[in-house]
Amino acid sequence: MARLIAVIAILMGITLFGVNILVLNLPLSIAFLFAIGLTVANVPEGLLPTVTLALAAAARNMVSKNALIKRLSSVETLGSTTIICTDKTGTLTKNEMTVRKIWIPHELIDVTGAGYAPKGKFLHKGNEIPYDEMKELKLLMRTAAFCNDARLIKPQGDVKKWKILGDPTEASLLVAAFKSGFNVEEEIKRIPRIIELPFDSVRKSMSSIHQKENKKVAYIKGAPKKIISLSNQISEDGKIRPLSKEEKEKIIRIHDKLAEEGLRLLAMAYRNLPNDFTNYKPETVEKDMIFLGMMAMQDPPRPEVYKAVDQCHRAGIRIIMITGDYGLTARAIGQEIGIISGDCQVVKGKEISEMSDDQIVQLLSSGCDVIFARAVPEHKMRIASILEDEDEIVAMTGDGVNDAPALRKADIGVAMGITGTDVAKEASDMILTDDNFATIVSAIKEGRTIYENIRKFITYIFSHETAEIIPFVLTAMFAIPLPITVMQILAIDLGTDTLPAIALGRGPPESDVMKRPPRPRKERLLNLPVVLRGYVFLGLIEAVLVMSGYFWVLYSGGWHFGQLLPFSDPLYIKATTIVFVGIVMGQIGNLLTIQTTRTSVFKIGVFKNNWIIRGIIFEVAIVLAILYIPQLQGIFGTTPLGLIEWLYVITFIPIMFLADELRKYIIRRFK
Repeated sequence: MARLIAVIAILMGITLFGVNILVLNLPLSIAFLFAIGLTVANVPEGLLPTVTLALAAAARNMVSKNALIKRLSSVETLGSTTIICTDKTGTLTKNEMTVRKIWIPHELIDVTGAGYAPKGKFLHKGNEIPYDEMKELKLLMRTAAFCNDARLIKPQGDVKKWKILGDPTEASLLVAAFKSGFNVEEEIKRIPRIIELPFDSVRKSMSSIHQKENKKVAYIKGAPKKIISLSNQISEDGKIRPLSKEEKEKIIRIHDKLAEEGLRLLAMAYRNLPNDFTNYKPETVEKDMIFLGMMAMQDPPRPEVYKAVDQCHRAGIRIIMITGDYGLTARAIGQEIGIISGDCQVVKGKEISEMSDDQIVQLLSSGCDVIFARAVPEHKMRIASILEDEDEIVAMTGDGVNDAPALRKADIGVAMGITGTDVAKEASDMILTDDNFATIVSAIKEGRTIYENIRKFITYIFSHETAEIIPFVLTAMFAIPLPITVMQILAIDLGTDTLPAIALGRGPPESDVMKRPPRPRKERLLNLPVVLRGYVFLGLIEAVLVMSGYFWVLYSGGWHFGQLLPFSDPLYIKATTIVFVGIVMGQIGNLLTIQTTRTSVFKIGVFKNNWIIRGIIFEVAIVLAILYIPQLQGIFGTTPLGLIEWLYVITFIPIMFLADELRKYIIRRFK
């Protein structure tokens, strides 16, 4: 936009200079002065600081709404977001995992609600069962507690609540073990950990190897289907027996049924190792395992996500869930919160790897909802690249170290402030300090609002550009005294217009800001409607008004057409002063009406934005200072106006305001 304005200003200046020299035969110095004046009049000098301040104010406002913007330009990009690629856990959900159901061979234990009985007993089917009597449950809880890096912090001092350190999923397993009566600290001392094979998103499992008397035991947890496939035995009633293919399929059916309820499941298994075992690799440890059971956890959706998802649909923003969770669980959550409204296709991580880019594009454009499940960070990166190649504006969430490439690739990388790693935060454009999906939607709304507000104050600034340009054109064409001086132009551009323009940048969103489709990527900030409204419609009306005041003062003072006046002539100074003040008064009328594009200002409240009042007081104060302080009169070539002149120029305010309100009314009637 700056380049466009510069080209227009320079071309008009050169054209006027040529006309002055070749057609009007003006002296070189006068022709050059007029050309420079026209160029200055075309350039809105206050635009750049106004844009920067507006973006900074928007960024500060977003911080109060839990969205930390790292680059000001991201505010603008947010407003044009077409697709949000979001994780599930912690973003769409509360990230507060709680074990709800436990499956051990041929027993499904529901621990929802009261769930656990006191003093080391377990509540099962309404009966309190001693924890030690359920051998599979004891082994399951041991595996859940041993294969775990989370910690429970007991209440201390004034703190009355327990605290959790670590991954919420692991913490929920630890809480379940603790509530069942499993003494984690004593058991760890009795059966200490030797080595850990950390969780890996590719193999989807974790192992913890412990020394137990004269043997070693590997406790393993992970994705149920993966653990089931690597198990060849099962523990039932304290006895170990072979695990048949048919029984594996039955367990998977139970798993799928629980997943369809929106529960996230982890399976547990163990394996006895020889005491001299030293080859601690996943492929050597995680095989020939003894299957124990599954624990089903629930991470409820955030209450505010329902409304946020609905806002996205109304705003034409598509939501694509990319999660490491099981597909049925992800689909259940997606259906609950409204991301999925019709047909849905769940694509697993392995399938993503096998699909070509064209196949993924075809899938995403098929019209059905898509969930990418069991996805890894590399899949995020690939999906972001494909969507951007399709000219989509993508916001991508992430929290891990491996998410960094996808966050950098996306138009808007969104890192989690609570659970996110430093690497993810560094790679992102925006950080959610509350890890909440609804915050992304609020930021998009703010981005749309600030973009529209920037357009509004561009319209406001450009509306007086015409009133500053036309005097130079008339002077060149008809040899009249120059109606406004360069210093007066600068006083408007860098003085009276700055705070009112910032006031428009701080304006509240219009009621339909989240009911419009995202703007196209290639749509320019300075588009035809802005030019027609600012330069042409409001600009011409303002130019006619100020030039009428100019000629009224001149003719009232005895001037006749063709008469030249020196810059020091009192009549000339008074005439230019009324043009200067008239432009400012016209701008006050514009300031009031430009608050909305199509909606009537009366509907939102003329002075709902408190900054508008401050802006008006600011520009009136500057005008009065320039007119009535002798030192400033000499600098800007002004003189005090009489009561009649003031009453005349004050009428410019309602004229400009009502003219644009009439334009908006006509647009509403015919659109």
